[in-house]
Amino acid sequence: MSDTKRVLVTGASKGIGLATSLRLAKAGYEVVGVARREPDDGFPGVFVRCDLSDVEDTARMLEEVTRERPVCRVVNNAGIAQPQPIGELDLATLGQVVDLNLRASVQIVQALVPGMRARRFGRIVNVTSRAVYGARDRTAYAAAKSALVGCTRTWALELAADGITSNAVSPGPTATELFRRARPAGSEGERKALASIPLGRLGRPEDVAAAIAFLLSDDAGFITGHVLDVDGGSSLGGR
Repeated sequence: MSDTKRVLVTGASKGIGLATSLRLAKAGYEVVGVARREPDDGFPGVFVRCDLSDVEDTARMLEEVTRERPVCRVVNNAGIAQPQPIGELDLATLGQVVDLNLRASVQIVQALVPGMRARRFGRIVNVTSRAVYGARDRTAYAAAKSALVGCTRTWALELAADGITSNAVSPGPTATELFRRARPAGSEGERKALASIPLGRLGRPEDVAAAIAFLLSDDAGFITGHVLDVDGGSSLGGR
């Protein structure tokens, strides 16, 4: 298989990351998944255990996956939110949230870009969040994801001459395991989330995976520096 069909997906063991990995594998990509734990039902490709909150473990993983062949497509999906209102936000939590959502993505892209440049081809897709528009109790998360939007557009400018695109997908409320843990079906939290979505339903991991797959594809070769909202219209406000 061509090196340009290899794709690294972080946070690949569940939710959006797993849905994306399944879709890409079905489409013929060689998927390399990264997370702390492998999915219970197996993974549709090569799975590498890694704690992305650990700089050295991240470096070890990147050396392993690029040792023999480059990775020319990447989905930076792993992240944490750690909700706290501004009056209670502690700096340790701020650092943890920024580190995993931002530093890990920067470290990964730095490691993969040389291989992309050598083949004059690359696709970077960062998973951000509706929180970049503002969200209660999400100072740390909104800050980290907003910074990732800035990186997305900066990389688009820096890497365009090498045939590398850089885009982002910004999900709204999505029915992942993490979402359901905080907002069980029928709960007040779910009701509030639904009330913010003009289309009147939660997103599915597969909805976000479809957008990611498009931006990774050859068909998206003339799109770069774009942030695609996948949120049922919730970023529009006014409902």
